[in-house]
Amino acid sequence: MPTENPFQDPLRFERRVPECTVVIFGANGDLTKRKLLPALYRLMYERRLSPGFAVVGISRTAMSDDQFRDKMRDPVSRYLEDSPFDEDVWKGFAQGLFYMSGDVADPAAYAALAARLREIEQTRKTGGNVLFYLSTQPSQYAIAAAGLGAAGIANGQGWRRLVVEKPFGSDLGSARALSHKLQEVFAESDVYRIDHYLGKETVQNILAFRFGNGIFEPLWNRRYVNHVQITAAESIGVEGRGAYYQESGALRDMIQNHLLQVMATIAMEPSATFEPGAVRDERAKLLRSIRVMKSGEVRENAVAGQYGPARIGGAEVPGFRQEAGVAPDARIDTYAAVTFFVDNWRWAGVPFYIRTGKRLPKRVSEIAIQFNDAPHSVFGGNGDGTTPNLLILRIQPEEGISLKFLSKQPGAGMNLRPVSMDFNYGSSFGERSPSAYETLLLDAIQGDATLYTRQDMVEASWQAVEPILHVWRNQQPDFPNYAAGTWGPPASDQMLARRGHAWRRI
Repeated sequence: MPTENPFQDPLRFERRVPECTVVIFGANGDLTKRKLLPALYRLMYERRLSPGFAVVGISRTAMSDDQFRDKMRDPVSRYLEDSPFDEDVWKGFAQGLFYMSGDVADPAAYAALAARLREIEQTRKTGGNVLFYLSTQPSQYAIAAAGLGAAGIANGQGWRRLVVEKPFGSDLGSARALSHKLQEVFAESDVYRIDHYLGKETVQNILAFRFGNGIFEPLWNRRYVNHVQITAAESIGVEGRGAYYQESGALRDMIQNHLLQVMATIAMEPSATFEPGAVRDERAKLLRSIRVMKSGEVRENAVAGQYGPARIGGAEVPGFRQEAGVAPDARIDTYAAVTFFVDNWRWAGVPFYIRTGKRLPKRVSEIAIQFNDAPHSVFGGNGDGTTPNLLILRIQPEEGISLKFLSKQPGAGMNLRPVSMDFNYGSSFGERSPSAYETLLLDAIQGDATLYTRQDMVEASWQAVEPILHVWRNQQPDFPNYAAGTWGPPASDQMLARRGHAWRRI
């Protein structure tokens, strides 16, 4: 097949970003190799980046600029998502890659960085614009911000912005403390808390789907919606991240960080304009409207699970407690299911069921909106007339939207059966979707914070999950309580059954 040529499409020139330097702390880590540099390379391939664009990688490993370039070439070519690797584009991209060895806690590293940025500004004509990306241990976020401030490089001739990876705190108190430390150096408007889920095409398309079409928004409320299910399932285990995961767990790692933001995007009110501040205001209002559970309500509305060993596809699969780096009596959740309610006029009484877990039967992320049944069954029990209408937004692996409704089955009589209308991104648009990191890095460089999480959103999501964490911390869970390769503990099904609902079969 012929290699895709980015120079043939004039539309690729529409969104070129300003000149800047991206400084990556933790440049020798997996995130840089697997996500950040492949995303930046793809933006260069599409000519979205200016010719003077530069990257400065920082980590403790000693390397020269050329060694860093050589080391990054293989992971960039390997982890490109649905993209060709062009040697000529790489050569131009690699010329803008630079490296410094240094410790985040060492003031001398920031003095050296200041000098390097001045040099790059002169040679690459970056205009003094710098995006600092913290791809380090969370404990180093505040240290890095303070170092940048002390060295005087948090401000300069151009703009200076800070991108912070998750997790943002481990509870409400630590999240507030971290925000305070960052805001001693950077204004809140210059702090970009990244959530890669919000960069996914289908999550972004929720806004277009809801607010760009007149037929769905009138149905988007408690009168017509019975309940909402949000699922983020992974078929893999902790994959070498056992030590980290036994400190965080599924509730912290996925629901607080990602899935509550997805829920807010699904349930928010329309903003007056599609501007970053207006859209984020509405997401924040929704998060603040989530009912905070009392301790006695947690057992009815939240289920923790941990996978145990099983035999899958003829192979023995270890349980979480048998994974490398995990304590043999670890009590952390690898599965979490929660029922949330939103106390506002639009959603009063509508349950939002959220589940996520490791070692489930398949990798899938989706939102399923179940509508109320028809008020009167004209056709009685003819066929499958009780199947509810469903709107399904697929986030991964195959991005798209499905609408399930009832239709007459061919033949004599009025027998009904469910059918689907499907929209698939790949087949409908005939082009690749940008990766989440491509979208989010491009937005940060352009100063568009629409898809980034603001401090008040972080605090509101922690307030929603903290009562659950408190109860789970003080109980003695009977772990493991689901076998690897199954859909979680039975208590999760019982949680929905108490309201006459059941998890969708995926």
